[in-house]
Amino acid sequence: MGETLLIDLRSDTVTKPSPDMRKAMAEAEVGDDVYGDDPTVNALEEKAAELFGKESALFVTSGTQGNLVSVLSQTGRGDEIILGNQSHIYSSEAGGVSVLGGVVMYPLETNQNGTIDIQKIKDAVKGDDYHKPRTKLFSFENSHNWSSGRPINKLDSDKMAKAAKEVGLRVHVDGARIFNSAVSLGIPVKELTENVDSVTFCLSKGLGCPIGSVIVGEKDQIIEARRVRKILGSAMRQVGVIASCGIVALDTMIERLEDDHENAKKLAIGLSEMDIIEIDADNIYTNLVRFKITNQKGFEFAEKLKEYGVHINGGESDLRMVTHYGIESSDIDKTIEAVSKAVNVI
Repeated sequence: MGETLLIDLRSDTVTKPSPDMRKAMAEAEVGDDVYGDDPTVNALEEKAAELFGKESALFVTSGTQGNLVSVLSQTGRGDEIILGNQSHIYSSEAGGVSVLGGVVMYPLETNQNGTIDIQKIKDAVKGDDYHKPRTKLFSFENSHNWSSGRPINKLDSDKMAKAAKEVGLRVHVDGARIFNSAVSLGIPVKELTENVDSVTFCLSKGLGCPIGSVIVGEKDQIIEARRVRKILGSAMRQVGVIASCGIVALDTMIERLEDDHENAKKLAIGLSEMDIIEIDADNIYTNLVRFKITNQKGFEFAEKLKEYGVHINGGESDLRMVTHYGIESSDIDKTIEAVSKAVNVI
C-alpha cells in the first residue's frame, strides 16, 4: 500500500502526445483558420474526409462539441433527435443539444450490443402530428461506451441507418472511438460508415492527440457546421499547432490500437479469475473493460485501488478501465496484481 500512482486507466483521454506529435507541433505551418488560411488544419480536414469517403470535414475542439455541432447543423429548434438511452449525447453531454439548440432528445432502449431495434427507430418518428416535435435525426454510437466498447459491425450499422432513412431521417454516428471499432472488425472506416450522413471522431482518445475531434459529412452540412462552431465561440486561429497532431495520429496511431485491444482482453481475462469480480471477458473487443465488485460500491473500490498504484473510474456499481497509448502488457500484469491485492483486503 501507499505505492506511487503509476498506471492510469481512467480513460484513453489521459494519453500524452507521441514524440512525432511533439515534433509536428513545433514545426507546424500555421495560418488563420477562421479565414481558412491554416494549411495544417486544411490538410487534416482533407485527410479525414478522404479516409471516411465523405465530401468534407471540420476540425473541432472536442468530441462533445463535435456531436453538438453535428446535431445542430442538421436540425432546427423544436426538432427531435432519436438516440439510445445509453448514448453519450443523451447521458453525458450536459443536455447540450437541448440547452443550446432547442432540440428534443427521444431516447430508445439500447440493446446489450449497443444497437437499437429497427422497429423502435421507425415507430419513434412523429410524422406530421403538429402536437409533437418534428423528428429529423437518428444517432448511434460506435464503439459503444456502456457496452464495454462493443463495436457495431457494418451489417447492424447499415440496418439502423437504412431504417432511419426509410422514415426520412438523417443519420449521425458518435464515432468517438470509431477507429477502435474499425480495427477490431478488420474493416476500413470508410466502409463501416458509408451509409451514414455524418460522423464525429475523437483524436484525443485512442489516437493519442492532446486536443481535438473531427466531423466528416456532406459539403453543405459541413458549411453549416462551420457556422454553428462559430456561434459556439469555437472558431480558432493558428490552430495548426494542434491539428498537426491529428495528421500524425491518422498516419501512425490507427493500427497500434490493436495493442490496446489485446491489453484490454488480457486485463479482462485476469479480472475474470477473481471470484469477487463480475465481468463478461468474452465480450471485450476493443479497449474498454467494464466490471463490478460484488460486495461494495464501485467508487469505493476505485479509491482503494489507488493505494496500489492504479487509477480507474468507479461509479455506484460499475467500474471501468481503459487501455491506451503508453500502457504496456507489463502494466496489465501489475494492474491485475494490484486488483488482486485490493480485493484480498476488502
